[in-house]
Amino acid sequence: MTAGIQIDLMEMTDSSRLLRLSHSGSGLCLEKRLDPRHSVVRQKEWLLKEFEALRPREGRSGAV
Repeated sequence: MTAGIQIDLMEMTDSSRLLRLSHSGSGLCLEKRLDPRHSVVRQKEWLLKEFEALRPREGRSGAV
C-alpha cells in the first residue's frame, strides 16, 4: 500500500508539526498540519488513505 510513498514529519519554527506524503513516480504531494489533540498515527493513517485515493493507479490513463 505504501510502496514508493515517502512520509516526512517536520517540525515548523512555531513548534507545530507538518506531515508530508509524496510519490516521486506520480509527482503527487500532500501536506497536512497536524492537530496536537489527536494522535500522529491516526492522522497519518487518515492522510495515507486520502493520498492513496488521489494517486493515479498504475496502468490507468491520467486523461479525464
